[in-house]
Amino acid sequence: MISQIFILSSKGDHLIYKDFRGEAGSDAVTVFYEKVTALPGDQPPVVMSHGDLHFVHVRQGGLYCVATTAADSSPFTVIEFLNRLMALIKDYCGSLSEKSVRMNFALIYELLDEVVDYGYIQTTSSDVLKNFIQTEAVSSKPFSLFDLSNVGLFGAETQQSKVAPSSAATRPILSSRGEQGGKSEIFVDVIERLCVVIGSNGVVMKADVEGEIRVKCYMPSCSEMRIGLNEEFSIGKSQLRGYGAAVRVDECSFHQAVRLDEFDSHRILRVCPSQGEQTVMQYQLSDDLPSAPPFRLFPTVERDVGGRLLLYLKLRCDLPPKSAAINVSATVPVPKAALSLCQELSSPDQSAELQPHSRAVVWQIPRFPGGTQLSALFKLEVPGLSSASMLEVGPVGLSFELPKVTATGLQIRFLRLSPVQPGASQRWVRYVTHSDSYTIRI
Repeated sequence: MISQIFILSSKGDHLIYKDFRGEAGSDAVTVFYEKVTALPGDQPPVVMSHGDLHFVHVRQGGLYCVATTAADSSPFTVIEFLNRLMALIKDYCGSLSEKSVRMNFALIYELLDEVVDYGYIQTTSSDVLKNFIQTEAVSSKPFSLFDLSNVGLFGAETQQSKVAPSSAATRPILSSRGEQGGKSEIFVDVIERLCVVIGSNGVVMKADVEGEIRVKCYMPSCSEMRIGLNEEFSIGKSQLRGYGAAVRVDECSFHQAVRLDEFDSHRILRVCPSQGEQTVMQYQLSDDLPSAPPFRLFPTVERDVGGRLLLYLKLRCDLPPKSAAINVSATVPVPKAALSLCQELSSPDQSAELQPHSRAVVWQIPRFPGGTQLSALFKLEVPGLSSASMLEVGPVGLSFELPKVTATGLQIRFLRLSPVQPGASQRWVRYVTHSDSYTIRI
């Protein structure tokens, strides 16, 4: 049961506020932002409490989407709802940003009225909502074929995207790209998030994967799509299928529009895609990665004769040689008394800085090829450095992105559309793995 929903900018500005039950005051917005900004690090806990009030939030597009609840509601249900709500806003507004939310606040309030009734979740289905939403979305910028500044990794979210919701079921949620001179396109994105904890002895203590298959359809005439997964794909610890390498997950759920009559025998999903974005399948794998974690760290922490703290890090990327990680960032907590940093990095494209407010050294690596190893030597001036203060070093948190890689090994065998699309059409299948939480203890 949800008491309030509000959306804040990264600076704490109130963009959307909806109180469903009157159980918490409007000061809950201020309390939440103070708690988030007061926490060290860039990854505050998803669930926080203040007295009898619980805050559950997700952060996407630089925005905080927060739900408050005073009852013993399931946090996982609320988190899933908030993620779907943000996906709906992105579908209807064309993009997810502070500007698009400000320009479409009336549309978002109308969405909230339909998806939540007196704190109870009603529906998050685009196919159902398009029959009730009346407000027209406002596009932030006219389309230009030469403006690719807002093209995202997962699919063609350009600034020309404009949603035309309507009360008639015959009108699509998203306006046709063909009207703007674009091509008929369909995107299938396999997205996985890694949660890994590696002990100081190098043993993997926790390794979880959460994944989903997203479909973005811009083909108005497509009535059915067949998505073929690995033939050896299995759910649970059942008997392995096929003759290839096993691809296993512990749990799996499907969108209500997915037909599973061919799934058990041939691992084929049959989908009737609606215009816009759909998450057709979600899955989870716990404590059983089929391959080694993508990164290993070999740290050395000591004190030199001058009293400085020496931190030597060797980071190894265990991806295949033809793969590469991008936007790799290693955050190393250091003693709070650290004043300055001297660094020696193994390549000129790397960078590092000491961030006093978070009391951490952040090591940035734009691109990290598989099968290679990089190193960094950090020398920190720490007044009154002692054995106790040296224990403040670590654990190391890694964030990264692995394009063209899935941790579970899930692959799309084929993507077939029915009826066969006339004219030029594009079908794209893409894979990416993100670090949700990747912690290495020192």
